[in-house]
Amino acid sequence: MTDAKIYTALGLMSGTSLDGIDVAIIQTDGTSIHSFGPFETKPYHPEFRGRLREAMGTREISAKLERELTHMHAELIEELSKKHDLVSSDIDIIGFHGQTILHEPANQLTLQLGDGALLAELTGRPVVNNFRAADVAVGGEGAPLAPVYHRALAANLDQPIAIVNIGGVANVSFISSDKLLAFDTGPGNALIDDLVLARTGKSFDQDGQLAAKGRVDKSSLTNFLNHDFFEQPPPKSLDRNAFDISVTDRLSLENAVATLVAFTTAAITRSASFFPEPANQWLVTGGGRHNPMIMKELSERLGKVVQPVESVGWNGDAIEAEAFAFMAVRSLLKLPLSFPSTTGVSEAMTGGDLHHPN
Repeated sequence: MTDAKIYTALGLMSGTSLDGIDVAIIQTDGTSIHSFGPFETKPYHPEFRGRLREAMGTREISAKLERELTHMHAELIEELSKKHDLVSSDIDIIGFHGQTILHEPANQLTLQLGDGALLAELTGRPVVNNFRAADVAVGGEGAPLAPVYHRALAANLDQPIAIVNIGGVANVSFISSDKLLAFDTGPGNALIDDLVLARTGKSFDQDGQLAAKGRVDKSSLTNFLNHDFFEQPPPKSLDRNAFDISVTDRLSLENAVATLVAFTTAAITRSASFFPEPANQWLVTGGGRHNPMIMKELSERLGKVVQPVESVGWNGDAIEAEAFAFMAVRSLLKLPLSFPSTTGVSEAMTGGDLHHPN
């Protein structure tokens, strides 16, 4: 029996927080992680971020915007390669998530900006993209997809374990020796960021300073938590724009932000009621782990200290990009990306479209 081939895979992710593009390299056989390579991130220019924000929720992809976004990804790969003395042939496969602009699995619709064929041409390497479409086409939620990577990461950790990704939308992976359960929990940073931008022109609540000065408006919080989504059993997923923050218009800036932080953390806490057994530890990845108020409130609500994933030696900024590097290899090998317990598909299935450079 020969050993499984080890691939050098590059992953790209632009999340619903609209903050920028992450790129990471890992070495993997598609089942386990053999080593972690370099990671870089590049923030979007505010003007481009504004155009992406305008595209959110639209049902038609702008060819011009998609082309620009794809070129930005190619440029970031080139910057990473120059910085770390890599040549094109060092990379076996690229996983290109793109930028989600619409996610409506109930209508069998998920749209990500990003031209896989163009990126293959620009980089000279094979590219896998369109990771969510196959799952959604057969009635799955199409999200979250990272749990298959979380399971590989957590292979040697004490289980059961809950890994929460607080990006624009928050999701959780519950992992035990024989179970992988995953679903979106509710909002992550997106509502907070949108409100802070609308009222101050700043892109986020730096260090949770606004939330720390505010008081939670309980009627608004109750209103948010009465949404049907929270009663639905998993698997389940959310569009970035599923909630209307206009109910906080009457609140002061600080109280509105504090209320949205409470909404994010209360929703994550509620997710634990769907676990088959309590998690021994909770780890947090995504931008939300940098917000001290989110981390403090989450620990208080759960009754146990939640830790950023760095506490177990992972890079929380790189995990999403690493996940799509991992999934690109799995896609290449026709291994499953999603499962009945993660997206609700009827059976484990692979996904992604492969593009070779001409």
